Amino acid sequence: MASPLPSRADRDRAPVKAVLGPTNTGKTHLAIERLCAHSSGAIGFPLRLLAREVYDRVCKIKGEANVALITGEERIEPPNARWHLCTVEAMPSRPDFAFVALDEAQLAADPERGHVFTDRLLHTRGREETMLLGSATLEPMVRALVPGVDVVSRPRFSTLSHVGAKKLSRIPPRSAIVAFSAEQVYAMAEMLRRFRGGAAVVMGALSPQTRNAQVAMYQAGEVDYLVATDAIGMGLNLDVSHVAFAGLSKYDGHRHRRLTTAEMAQIAGRAGRHHKDGTFGTLAGMGGHDPEFADEEVYAIEEHRFPPLTRLFWREAEPRFDSLTTLIDDLESPPPQPELSSAPPAIDLAVLKRLADEADVASTVRGRGSVQRFWQVCSLPDFRQQGAETHSRFVARLWQDLRHGYLGSDYVAQAIAQQDNPSGDIDTLQGRIAAVRSWAYITQRPDWVLAREEMAARARAVETRLSDALHARLTERFVNRRTTVLMRKAGGDASLLPVRISEAGAVLVDDEPIGHLEGFRFVVDPLARAADRKLLLAAAERHLPGLLAARADALIVAASERDGLVLEGGALAWNGLVVGRLEPGKSVLEPRLRLDAALGLLSARQRPQLISALEGWLSRQIAADLTPLVRLAEAARAPESGPDLRALLLLLVAGGGVLAREDAALERLDPRQREALRRLGVRIGALDLFIPAVLKPGPLALWCRLAALRGEARLLPPANLPAVVTTRMPPAGYRRAGGQAIRIDLAEKLLQAAHRCRIGASAKRYPLDPALARSMGLATAGYAALLRAAGFRVHMPRLLDEAAHGPPAPPMWDWRPPRSAPVHGPAAPMPPPTGAFAALAELIR
Repeated sequence: MASPLPSRADRDRAPVKAVLGPTNTGKTHLAIERLCAHSSGAIGFPLRLLAREVYDRVCKIKGEANVALITGEERIEPPNARWHLCTVEAMPSRPDFAFVALDEAQLAADPERGHVFTDRLLHTRGREETMLLGSATLEPMVRALVPGVDVVSRPRFSTLSHVGAKKLSRIPPRSAIVAFSAEQVYAMAEMLRRFRGGAAVVMGALSPQTRNAQVAMYQAGEVDYLVATDAIGMGLNLDVSHVAFAGLSKYDGHRHRRLTTAEMAQIAGRAGRHHKDGTFGTLAGMGGHDPEFADEEVYAIEEHRFPPLTRLFWREAEPRFDSLTTLIDDLESPPPQPELSSAPPAIDLAVLKRLADEADVASTVRGRGSVQRFWQVCSLPDFRQQGAETHSRFVARLWQDLRHGYLGSDYVAQAIAQQDNPSGDIDTLQGRIAAVRSWAYITQRPDWVLAREEMAARARAVETRLSDALHARLTERFVNRRTTVLMRKAGGDASLLPVRISEAGAVLVDDEPIGHLEGFRFVVDPLARAADRKLLLAAAERHLPGLLAARADALIVAASERDGLVLEGGALAWNGLVVGRLEPGKSVLEPRLRLDAALGLLSARQRPQLISALEGWLSRQIAADLTPLVRLAEAARAPESGPDLRALLLLLVAGGGVLAREDAALERLDPRQREALRRLGVRIGALDLFIPAVLKPGPLALWCRLAALRGEARLLPPANLPAVVTTRMPPAGYRRAGGQAIRIDLAEKLLQAAHRCRIGASAKRYPLDPALARSMGLATAGYAALLRAAGFRVHMPRLLDEAAHGPPAPPMWDWRPPRSAPVHGPAAPMPPPTGAFAALAELIR
């Protein structure tokens, strides 16, 4: 029996540990270790990006089936997940987990989001352990608000030193430049592109996918510089040696102010990771407005000494929903303790009050459930950052549908599709990503959207596409890796570039792709700027002939060794690259080979060698797979064959080794010529002449491809050549039998068995057992049709009298040799069938 849930008193008695200290003290790593040590748990993070990063780490430890990721815009929640990684807003306020941790808890003093952190700090507890992570400035508030808390201070692993101001051109590699507006970020990145080849860009307005891609580019060493807003300070683990401040003030949504020393330290602390020391400073040469740290600020950052927090922001987390007025009163009620202060009006409360003042909206909110649902809609984050007025219009539109139930799937799908456009500049794409993030948040609510999972998947897919496009735009604008490599190596002289080709066909300069080979044709990288294309093409023209000659030599060797060359339709391909195409020749077995146009760059000496090698490969391939047909063609050219045999052999070659007996004119052949057919492997059957050695998957497939070159469309047989297939048109190597088609050699096997039965019968009429045909998959009707084509006639038994009992008598058969076609003119018409034969024909038609 499951144990009962612990009481609130038991929760309060569970230990609460506050792990406080500056950046780079291993607080988050400790929380992950403690999370994984418990049977269940959750950690709340300030950013979706951080939640995703830790989610990936915990999945490697516990397995994806046991770990959940819950944010406003994304929800990965397996049915049996026991460890949850969440953003603080999406984190359950009263969870039932063995372990709970709150990261960056000092954000409880943030005017916009602080009340959410404060609520989690006060009320969110684990059954067995609770951990609060944050800055040392939070210690007085934690001791005052959390009775019995165990405060643990952790020192920084590395030293952080101030190095003064540096010009942007002298900033050392592996540096982060921090700016406080999008315009300043773009300006810094543009200058770094000119001076140092480019920089990665990280801003709060970017989607998590784009930020991840930009950070990955920096971490992989593709660029040595990172330009970011103060979003970099919130726990991003980066390989940064130096942090340079492009400014020391920012607009916080209300006024332009200087950063606090704690904010400066949070950002500067990104320099140096684990035991690697870091430095920080400012940028010089900023046009007379160079930022400078005060001496006391430098001392505070280096020694990690900051004034303690004196208040945390609070808002009622469990308001009453009796009416809109009651809800607003509770949300604006004063805090219950002196250490707490009322939070400034956040966007959700501003939207609520604005819409509550509109009579046409307020009149639709009636009843406790309706008020609660309306508040949930007003709590939709303003991802687009358009202000309370514009955001309230969006919320009001949603409420029109949500007050009646759900948002229609068509409406949601259309709204998401409107943003699915990866074209445009950086600002346009950022706007679309912000808009689709709103819909990603909406689709995560199970009681808001019909077909929630489908709509959520669509929103994530669109956000991913837009993020990929935005990453490409940022990289294109602020990173010029290719030009940097080209100019560093060649200085504009294409002949100096060290060009090589990868196994995948990419043309590289110092491992930097400048294009790729499609077959033997060079294609410039489509992302190359117009100014670079001339140099890239010049580099390719100077170096590709040598590369292509080496590739052609390898192709000649492959042709001689039959390695990697295949026929794909009418093309000759080598390791997936088309090197030639087949054209009709003198006969089906002698196609012509035309080299791909891209091989025109080969030298006059090498081109004939390659043609000869490829034609030799093709001839050997045809000779190996179609040896019997090649022998027939050679025999047809021999003078001793005679015209009748020559005509028959050519028809067999043209038919892929199969020819209907009625078209063979066998009566014209003498015994010597018939013996010649037998020696060539031709079998004369009851209905067809055929070569058993050709009725195999490889030879049939090759012959069908060669015949298609001459416009003879023959249906390609299945790869395993089953005995019987059901198809309207019989494939190559098959004969129609009613509504089915049977392989030629197996049809002959059935007919030979029928003739043996005929010869061994003592009466003029005899039964034929269809068991062998059925074992091949041929239906009774198809078997009867095959027998009729071979001259067998059926005689149906007389029906039993009404008073008679017993099994019905089987159909009886006899055989009349089919009339041979006359030497000249069409075959004489057969008389219409009569009697029981006609009756059976009607039954099986």
